Amino acid sequence: MSNAVLGLPVGRGLLYLIIAGTAWGTAGAAAALVFRSSDMGPVGLSFWRCAGGFVLLLAARLARPRRTRHYGATGRALNPVPFGRRVRRIVVTGVALTVFQTAYFAAVDTTGLAVGTVVTMGAGPVLIALGARLTLGERLGAGGAVAVVGALAGLVVLVLGGGDAGGATVRPAGVAWGLVSAAAYAAMTLVTRWWGRDGGTDAADITVWSFAVVALCLLPLAGAEGLVPHTADLTRVAGCLLYIAAVPTAIAYTLYFAGAAVVRSATVSVITLLEPVGAAVIAVALLGEELTATTVVGTVLMLAAVTGLAVAETRGAITARREVTARREVTPV
Repeated sequence: MSNAVLGLPVGRGLLYLIIAGTAWGTAGAAAALVFRSSDMGPVGLSFWRCAGGFVLLLAARLARPRRTRHYGATGRALNPVPFGRRVRRIVVTGVALTVFQTAYFAAVDTTGLAVGTVVTMGAGPVLIALGARLTLGERLGAGGAVAVVGALAGLVVLVLGGGDAGGATVRPAGVAWGLVSAAAYAAMTLVTRWWGRDGGTDAADITVWSFAVVALCLLPLAGAEGLVPHTADLTRVAGCLLYIAAVPTAIAYTLYFAGAAVVRSATVSVITLLEPVGAAVIAVALLGEELTATTVVGTVLMLAAVTGLAVAETRGAITARREVTARREVTPV
């Protein structure tokens, strides 16, 4: 399959995913500031994150010149997608995103941040690799398998290696919620890759309306928890909410859906593990947390895995493009 058909080169897709994963790593620090400065709960924060992302993306979409609304990232015209199929894509993506976020928060609430994160983000790449092999025919290969194992090892060291994680309690209900979250994340990644094969997916269109679905799904839960935060520092809370809605939501998810459509699913799952790496760096650099040996080891393992997979993905794309070019040159006109 030629990547030109998809409207986005693999190299740029990898860059988009790296930016998205790094941006997601900043969301935790901003959320921590919101929780410290107000009584807002995690579901309410998720609602405002998605509702704000929807408003920002819709405004950006309406502001685009009409002649460019149906063009992809490279300027190539996208194949028109029937309205019914587009609605199904939006609903499926929105529901998967809702389950992914809500189940993750439930896992954290039930069994703690460390265990909930390890179960969710650790099971995600495994489920994606298996699903991609069974449904998309994507082979991970020996090098890819080593990279995934290395990334998972780095994640475990990074999250559970700290001093506070030693007393973490593993609760079956929390583990179950983490697996549900990982399954929803895997489904979202796999269907995005599947739809990207036809070259007609507009990442911005899918993202903006998916956030509308998420906001509608979360509205009743957020209303029960409390939609309006009580705070003595409204400026800080509002600023953090605006940042969360803009950078790690509107921008990051648009880049994620665009990149996930052209990059192998297993590679996507490992590159997005940059989120906990970014969170660890911010915790040390800005929040005053101690830099430990486990933090360094875990970060190095995960960055090595991401780098290895990115290089392999780029080389594979170059090889495939050369093969396509060679076949065209030898084909008689």
